[in-house]
Amino acid sequence: MDTRRSEQAGEATRADIRAQGGSLAPGRVVGDGRYRLLAQFGVDERAAAHLWRARDGQLKRDVALTLLVGDPADPEAARQARRTLERAAHASKFGHGGVARVLDVLSLGSGVTSSEGLLGVVVAEWTKGSDLVDLVAQRPVAPAAAARMVQALAEAVDHAHQNGLVLGLDHPQRLRLTPSGALKLAFPGPLPDATLRDDVKALGAVLYLLLTGRWALPGGPPAIPAAPLTPQGHIVPPRTLVPAVPPELSSLAVRTIEDGGNGGIRTSSAILRVLDQVAEAEERTQLIKAVGEAGTTEADGTIWTTKKPVKDVARRRKLAFGVTVLVVATVVILAWGGLMLINLFQGDSKASGPTINVAAPSSTAAPPSNSAAPPPSSPAAPKIGQPVDPKSATIYNPKGSGDNSGRVKNVIDGDPGTVWRTDQYQQQLPVLKPGVGFVVQFDDPVNLAQVKIAADSPGTKVEIRSADSKNPQLDDTKVVGTGDLNGTDTTIDLQQPTESQYFVVWITQLGKDDKGNYLSEIGDVSFLPAG
Repeated sequence: MDTRRSEQAGEATRADIRAQGGSLAPGRVVGDGRYRLLAQFGVDERAAAHLWRARDGQLKRDVALTLLVGDPADPEAARQARRTLERAAHASKFGHGGVARVLDVLSLGSGVTSSEGLLGVVVAEWTKGSDLVDLVAQRPVAPAAAARMVQALAEAVDHAHQNGLVLGLDHPQRLRLTPSGALKLAFPGPLPDATLRDDVKALGAVLYLLLTGRWALPGGPPAIPAAPLTPQGHIVPPRTLVPAVPPELSSLAVRTIEDGGNGGIRTSSAILRVLDQVAEAEERTQLIKAVGEAGTTEADGTIWTTKKPVKDVARRRKLAFGVTVLVVATVVILAWGGLMLINLFQGDSKASGPTINVAAPSSTAAPPSNSAAPPPSSPAAPKIGQPVDPKSATIYNPKGSGDNSGRVKNVIDGDPGTVWRTDQYQQQLPVLKPGVGFVVQFDDPVNLAQVKIAADSPGTKVEIRSADSKNPQLDDTKVVGTGDLNGTDTTIDLQQPTESQYFVVWITQLGKDDKGNYLSEIGDVSFLPAG
């Protein structure tokens, strides 16, 4: 019943906002007769803020207006408006290419009259470009372009937070895409209770919006569908909706938006680090394409491209060739020098003097009394019993969403031909997360001594960890064995037999495919106890 009343109250509030803003129409003049409204670009109903493009009659230029609509007789509405205007005035001293410059702040009695039905106006420079909502309504943005757009916006947030400012960009209609392909906060005016954390979550929500066309925060515009949720109430990762989204970007969006768990991202600087890594990987990919496709143009309609000019590519190729020649020459010189030294020492040994004949000892001679004793034998390895079948296998990934959870059962089905593989990553672990793997559970505790892994995934490094539960924190598990999967069959002997009901097979380094992507796959795992 309380939820229904809350929803009804919300609908009533939105209806009041629409009614109060109904008198706002193109041609109307506000702000003490100075600004003529041209076109409306959205409504942030959380703050009763109407977003307009207007014409400054005095300076003869277009501006962006954030009109705070409300009843001056409502003390709570007036208080919230004053707080928003104070924050906007404070932001007027902040300068960054990712935020429209605040030109003026008008309040009741100072540029705004009570008869206008407004509680205040934030005036900002007009941002040329396109509407973000219109952009994502056509189709999701290419992942590389989305990373570039959010990167520019994240730099603005990071700079603002260093100066103690909250930008308030957690509404997509407040943002615009500039002709250069960067996102910009076009309608400043943070909510009265907005925090630094809200700005960071907004970056994740904007990335999610670009990748999927869905908005993942409350209070979004009706024109944009809300992000779907899992039965547990978590946001569905972008990669689930759009498989072409790289795992790094998908995980970054979810971890930035959601508050729960230890794997969340809380600062804009952390977002920038990941976006920089994704951008560098994309630049390398585009450079490789440019070498083979110099002079061609993009045909997929991508908004942003990182392709280098042909001249730059040619210069890089010449530099790479020169470095290669230098390395080869150095190796040849070192090899020649080594051969000369070998010949020198061999020549000295042949001319060192007369040959000395040493008589062979008699077969009956007793061994010398001071002969060394045989080395002590190493401790006997534990006897190995027959493999024990686990009860279940589930994905284990405490720092993000799991990889191919539907196929993890393949690792214990006894058939090496059915495999489980990780997602494809553009960076090696642990750039985005410390590792990925799965946890196996036995019916009863087993005294494990050895693990055999069937996998054709060279370069993969794994740890065998003991655990006390099915879903432990990584720090609560203990490494009991390690191994490199450089062959089709790998045997990992535990440091000593370990008894537990739960064991984690934890990948700390991924293999690499022929396209340069990082991934690993495992066909089957056998668990052998001490005999």
